[in-house]
Amino acid sequence: MYEAIKKWDRDLFVWFNSLGIEQYDSFWITVTHIETWIPLFALFFFLLFHFYGWKKGAILIGSLLVTFAVTMLFTDLVKGNIERLRPNNVKAFSSIIRILQKPENFSFFSGHASSSFAIVTFITLTLRKYTKWIYIAYLWPLLFVMSRLYVGVHYPSDILVGALVGAIFGVFGYRISKYFVKKL
Repeated sequence: MYEAIKKWDRDLFVWFNSLGIEQYDSFWITVTHIETWIPLFALFFFLLFHFYGWKKGAILIGSLLVTFAVTMLFTDLVKGNIERLRPNNVKAFSSIIRILQKPENFSFFSGHASSSFAIVTFITLTLRKYTKWIYIAYLWPLLFVMSRLYVGVHYPSDILVGALVGAIFGVFGYRISKYFVKKL
């Protein structure tokens, strides 16, 4: 069973990666960099201050940053213990996949997926009573994690597990932040 799942994961990765079109490489490389998304983070911060005011907004931003940090620490801890090679570092793939980035650290699970889903889950839960449009924010992590397949650095299972872990951390971070916001 485990070998069948690994094969499915590899085959699905190769299929996704092979969908790449050279003319779009620069787009996907840009999308995969966190710095590209700074305007979106600024919008999230603005919305928190706008709907919650300065004090509660600051607590929520602090809670969001702690949620992000804890998510990344957990991700790095798991990666260091699992030590799964990234697809771009697997010799057998070198001739059949497109490699647009060459990180040397480990693959399982995706930090891009865990962090982006933690952030967006936290933000969505926090702002959903003020604007239903906030659910559109989930387009960011979906695009962000798809870029990781495209550039050749993550398997689909890395992304799925990372997204699930991130969403769970986002929910917990939101619930803890509610406690502190209610105290004001």
